[in-house]
Amino acid sequence: MVRGKGKGVVLRRGDAGFDAAVLATSFNARDPGRRPDIVVQANDVGDVITAVNQAREHKLKITVCSGGHSWAQNHIREGGLLIDMSRIRSIEINAVNRTATIGPGCISGEVNAALAKHRLFFPVAHAYTVGLGGFLLQGGFGWNSRMMGLGCENVLGIDVVLADGSLVHASATENADLFWAARGAGPGFFGVVVRYHLKLHARPKFVGMKLQVFRQKHLEEVFSWADSVGPQVSPKVEFQMVFNHRCMGIFSDGIEVYAPVLADSWKEAREAVAFIDDSPIRSRASLTLPLMPFSLDFMMRSGEKTLFWPGVRWFADNMWLDGPITPLLPGLRRIADTQPPHPSHVLWLNWNPPPQREDMAFSVETRTYLALYTAVRNAADEAKYANWSTEHMRALSEHSHGIQLADENLALRPAKFMSAANLAQLDQIRAQRDPQGLFHAWMGRPDQMPNNPTAS
Repeated sequence: MVRGKGKGVVLRRGDAGFDAAVLATSFNARDPGRRPDIVVQANDVGDVITAVNQAREHKLKITVCSGGHSWAQNHIREGGLLIDMSRIRSIEINAVNRTATIGPGCISGEVNAALAKHRLFFPVAHAYTVGLGGFLLQGGFGWNSRMMGLGCENVLGIDVVLADGSLVHASATENADLFWAARGAGPGFFGVVVRYHLKLHARPKFVGMKLQVFRQKHLEEVFSWADSVGPQVSPKVEFQMVFNHRCMGIFSDGIEVYAPVLADSWKEAREAVAFIDDSPIRSRASLTLPLMPFSLDFMMRSGEKTLFWPGVRWFADNMWLDGPITPLLPGLRRIADTQPPHPSHVLWLNWNPPPQREDMAFSVETRTYLALYTAVRNAADEAKYANWSTEHMRALSEHSHGIQLADENLALRPAKFMSAANLAQLDQIRAQRDPQGLFHAWMGRPDQMPNNPTAS
């Protein structure tokens, strides 16, 4: 889904095209039933400033949308004003200084393609059509982020419209409080970012992937192996596993083991993914493909077309895990055995973050990541499958160390998405920068629901 075509307009409830405009802001085809009072399809920074001033004057709470890949549709609230940033998508590249300035409506695939022409790189989102505005605010788990850092760690500065309508620049040395907050607050950020200033890198000389497929009956062995080998896997490899009903090569229930690798040479890449060929469970695999070179563009497009279908009602939930895998295996088996129809799927990601990050709002991550994506293709099945992700994550909550905002489900299962100290600091900055509470925050937070057993 690539939005933002044509000149943007302002639409109010009752106007022709209003409902379509609201629903078009979401990749998720689910209609949440909520509607803002006004949608502003911003064409430029001036439109954003006007919209914020109007909202303040009329006491309308604000939400913001860039690419529209929020599974939870956090930006679609009842009442208030929704600012659609999808048309603000300029890309300016300084190849000499290895920097870029982009609009929040830029999608990952287009930014990657523009940088490739200069042999430069930025850790954009894995799916082609993910907008960088929301992606960078929530942290930004992008391509090669284990090597280059989170997307937000590669942001040099932002230009942001605040609740008082002022346009300011924020960086490590200017309005540092806003810069700190913008790197990890996600949908809880209290301003409208209109420009991102990015740090770029030399483009990896080799991009490719190795793939292995197991039948679902081997789930316990596969996960035990993956959990044990994960900490030793090179940070140049994005070691992950997906299980679904249509695994490549076997076209049935199974586990796809992916090892995308971005390296400086084919030799380095082969050495980095050798752990798959050397694994003690290789004989159990139904399919093992050699390391093959692919363009990043191809992997972004094909992954999105295979797993993240448009026009589908999506429900997602996730958690960070850090303990031994054995206690989780029964829960993982139940997840596999009850998985809704394709393209519903489960992602296990080997993350193993560095021992220390920069000081920023983002502050929750652990060794491995588990996410469940439920796809409902027709309304009749929604009641049957809508709670599948939530129920299974709730069942595993005692093992959780928190969640990632990219796949949050805070309205139904509030959970820790930021350290307590960082959340308190963010609240202090919000009170100073948005004292009237003009901007909506997250749909739920565990510290405000002390009796919620899922507030892990």
